[in-house]
Amino acid sequence: MYNEALKEKIKKDLQQSLSKHRYTHVLGVAAKARELAGQYGGDLDQAEVAGLLHDAAKQKTLADMQTLARRSFGDTLPDTIMSIGSLLHGYAAVTIAKEMYGIHDEDLLAALAHHTTGAEQMSTLEKIIFIADYIEVNRDFDGVEHLRSIAAQDLDQAVLAGYDSTISHLLDQKKTIYTGTVINRNALILAMQADRKLK
Repeated sequence: MYNEALKEKIKKDLQQSLSKHRYTHVLGVAAKARELAGQYGGDLDQAEVAGLLHDAAKQKTLADMQTLARRSFGDTLPDTIMSIGSLLHGYAAVTIAKEMYGIHDEDLLAALAHHTTGAEQMSTLEKIIFIADYIEVNRDFDGVEHLRSIAAQDLDQAVLAGYDSTISHLLDQKKTIYTGTVINRNALILAMQADRKLK
């Protein structure tokens, strides 16, 4: 299903729609997602395609993102997400994946939708795309090496560290924090406690 021809078509399209910097990031996420899928028992090609498509709508206008998102989600998304491009672009990418590439794999579409916001319950693929976005090879920010080292050991711990990194950054910047991020972080902690991964 996720063959090389599909990947090459996606790459060609993204080269036209994304800046060089953003396209380089997308390739990095796809490569890291494939690597993490190999480590954590995921489908390598599925993870790579999700990585390629996660930012497919990132550089569209907010109005275009809203139009795309409504085609897949109707009026079900909170106003907070609908009004902020950095939160909305993953949901808009779902429509691009479905309409341009005929992808209807619910796990992959969920990974696109939730790669920035996370979700209360996340599949392995969702977690892989979420953390690959943070730690791909081109990322360079304080703490990224720490995140990479955690991701090499434990996927859930890495996602938790990703949430914490985002929240800390927003606190430092005195910016608003999407309440869903806190809800999703709490849900992960409870799930990890239930699995005895967090004492």
